[in-house]
Amino acid sequence: MSFRFAHNNFNVRDLDKSLGFYKEALGLKEIRRKVSDSGDFILAFLSDGSSEHQLELTWLRDWDKPYNLGDNEFHLAFITDDYEDAYKKHKEMGCICYENPGMGIYFINDPDGYWLEIVPKR
Repeated sequence: MSFRFAHNNFNVRDLDKSLGFYKEALGLKEIRRKVSDSGDFILAFLSDGSSEHQLELTWLRDWDKPYNLGDNEFHLAFITDDYEDAYKKHKEMGCICYENPGMGIYFINDPDGYWLEIVPKR
């Protein structure tokens, strides 16, 4: 028996805003969508185009408050082949929320406050 990663899920309040952020900040593209028959939820699956792992964004029609993200101790990490340009882009976007120069990494926030770690290709 074996297992492999399929996707991670983030619940989002504004699906269009989140899709725009993930496309601009990380180059992720929506590859499929599931809309419930009743319209009470939408699942949008994003891909980086090179790995099988996907990010599922879930929008819930009746959710009307920010999501409780705890202490933001969980996150997704992304490797970039151009750390300097990525840093510059994210600085211009105003989405860098934490920097650790000693480790050579930084984090950005998505529109709902989820943390995304940016790591240089080593």
